[in-house]
Amino acid sequence: MWKVSKDGHVLWIFGTYSPLPIKMDWRSHEVDAVIKRSQEYLAPPGSKLDLPIFATALALPQLIGINKNPNDATLRDVLPPEVYARWLPLKEKYLPKGDERERPIIVANRLFGAALHKAGLSSSTDVLKQVEKIVDQKKLKVTRSTLELKVDNPRQVIKEFKKSPLDDLACFSATLTRLETDIDAMRLRANAWAKGDIEGIRKLDFVDQQESCSNVIRNSAVLREHPAFKGAEDKVRAMWLANAEAALAKNDSSFAVLGMKQILDPKGLVAALAAKGYTVEQPE
Repeated sequence: MWKVSKDGHVLWIFGTYSPLPIKMDWRSHEVDAVIKRSQEYLAPPGSKLDLPIFATALALPQLIGINKNPNDATLRDVLPPEVYARWLPLKEKYLPKGDERERPIIVANRLFGAALHKAGLSSSTDVLKQVEKIVDQKKLKVTRSTLELKVDNPRQVIKEFKKSPLDDLACFSATLTRLETDIDAMRLRANAWAKGDIEGIRKLDFVDQQESCSNVIRNSAVLREHPAFKGAEDKVRAMWLANAEAALAKNDSSFAVLGMKQILDPKGLVAALAAKGYTVEQPE
């Protein structure tokens, strides 16, 4: 856990990591003890798509085919030949029944999940669920930094999204690269996290395809121009930082959960708190 402090007030930040071994039995007496003596829990930041229920029901028929490439194109049609050639052996190894009419970003997600499962790893959030179970048992105040993304015309948005191409080649290529080079390192990082070996995690450089894949949807023409999505990432970041500073100001002890990437990133949330004058201490 990272310790962020100022004027005798402390925010403990527990770093989570993914993927981890399937059915890992995770227990932490230290986390339990910190939650027990804290007054507030800050959940990980995120966003939530808020669709009016009746509009959502009307849009459901439009969802059919949203995963498919426009004009019924296949992966062979939309990928450069050299990338398609790299995909074929990984498809045979991990996803032999994969649908080549699906968009590259959808196939990349399915391929990555199948490869993790074969390697005995999982990207599920069991650790976070267990942490929040402890928080619930201790009856801590819960503060969530969740941005509501309101879409009043889901049918039109989905219709435009279905017929729009996506710039998802970078996502697909990064996923292939990670599976070609990083499966063993994923296991090493999972073990380093379980042991609390922060330096071990820092030393293991890897291609992280998640950012390039999330940017595909975020930067698509349909969503980029929609008012609900403009500046969403910056708003979520600002919301979490404001909640963290408020918790530090009023509580003797607070507890938060962030992904390791958000903690170790020199431009991440913990670095932002340090830049504001808070003392940050990493685990020993």
